[in-house]
Amino acid sequence: MSILNNFLAQLPFMDENRANIVMTSFAPMLQGAIKYTIPLTVIAFICGIAIALMVAFIRVFPRTNILHHVLYRIALAYVGLIRGTPLLVQLFIIFYGLPSVGITLDPFISAIIGFSLNVGAYASENVRASILSIHKGQWDAGMSMGMSYMQTFRYIILPQAIRVAVPPLSNTFIGLVKDTSLASLVLVTELFKQAQIIAARNYEFMLVYIQAALIYWVICFSLTLLQGRLEKWTGRYIRK
Repeated sequence: MSILNNFLAQLPFMDENRANIVMTSFAPMLQGAIKYTIPLTVIAFICGIAIALMVAFIRVFPRTNILHHVLYRIALAYVGLIRGTPLLVQLFIIFYGLPSVGITLDPFISAIIGFSLNVGAYASENVRASILSIHKGQWDAGMSMGMSYMQTFRYIILPQAIRVAVPPLSNTFIGLVKDTSLASLVLVTELFKQAQIIAARNYEFMLVYIQAALIYWVICFSLTLLQGRLEKWTGRYIRK
């Protein structure tokens, strides 16, 4: 540790005191990332994708009855409301607004609900666009083989749509990692909240926030590499 401290102290705009701040700040911020940032990202993304699939299916499938028409209108209203309002406002309504009507939620649960609803609205458009991008001839091919509408969708359309949806959904996941920094405003002690606490204690705001930014960058860069491998895997059967 002393060798690393000495190395950091030799860098431009650094001294022994700042080097010590960097070294002592790393563990709390990493703990915030592991305990809150990453779990919040994963849970919210999974819940958001589940919402996105339901909304996309409702909007894509033919509306054959009254119930489906009602669900279609609800899905449209949900997407329009979430996409038309800032994520920060949504988080504030859930965490600070709901207690005024007798509903009090834990900060982490509030963040999960807010991020899940936000991801669900945006990802539903990605999923819907991916399904609609599949040529109509694929539907006709399934029907000509004696498959029902749902069988054609499940075995022919959905696998192709998943491959198309991987890049935009991966970008949504990476963006969600960064968006979780907003959870600090609803009292979730994730990575950025830890950085705020540390910076307020030693007044080295620039140094600590740059360190937090680098940690976010490492996480997002790792996910970008994983995204590339996932795209290759989902496209392994495509004829070159």
